[in-house]
Amino acid sequence: MEKERSRMRLLISGLVQGVFFRYAAQAKAKELGLAGWVRNLPDGKVECAAEGERNCLEAFRNWAEKGPPLAVVERVETAEEPLQGEEDFLVV
Repeated sequence: MEKERSRMRLLISGLVQGVFFRYAAQAKAKELGLAGWVRNLPDGKVECAAEGERNCLEAFRNWAEKGPPLAVVERVETAEEPLQGEEDFLVV
């Protein structure tokens, strides 16, 4: 039986730029077997899109609520999206 796959977009607010958030997110996503991307936004937020098994996406979201050690995450907004068929997780 194939596990259910889905895609989630995350918008992370707080002190999340200049604290290695993107590279830590990439490492965590790869550890969880997720594909997608992460980028800094001009307003100081970090945006991610990740797809994979639903339980792995939930683990990624839980990680994003804390982030790497230097981050101060204030808020994580999420939205489901259609699968894109991505195969790697990139910092863009």
